[in-house]
Amino acid sequence: MTVRKMVKIDEELCNGCGACVIPCAEGAIELVDGKARVKDETLCDGAGFCLPICPTGALSLEEREAPDFDEAKAEALMEERGETYIAQRCFRCDTGEASAPLMPVRHKGQSLWVCTRCLPALIHG
Repeated sequence: MTVRKMVKIDEELCNGCGACVIPCAEGAIELVDGKARVKDETLCDGAGFCLPICPTGALSLEEREAPDFDEAKAEALMEERGETYIAQRCFRCDTGEASAPLMPVRHKGQSLWVCTRCLPALIHG
């Protein structure tokens, strides 16, 4: 066991939407009884790609003692699962990422995506 970054899921904030499951390429997150859970700490690399997709802000990173990341196990699961992808759209204008670059943003307590055309208006009002 070492001290390292791990995903922490706030059960009170989690609405069970499952949006965080696919961005976790290693397969560390699953839905259990309607809530997201880290199913195997050895699969969490602590990169945090799951964080910005959560609409309720239930995911965060914390440094704590945890088992070492098992890269071989994660690679095997990724190979078994195959390629996964979630197409995103701007929450303001509905532009897809094929038309404009998108960026993750926290807005009014939600984790959303915004295109670079809508970003200035979001920042400056």
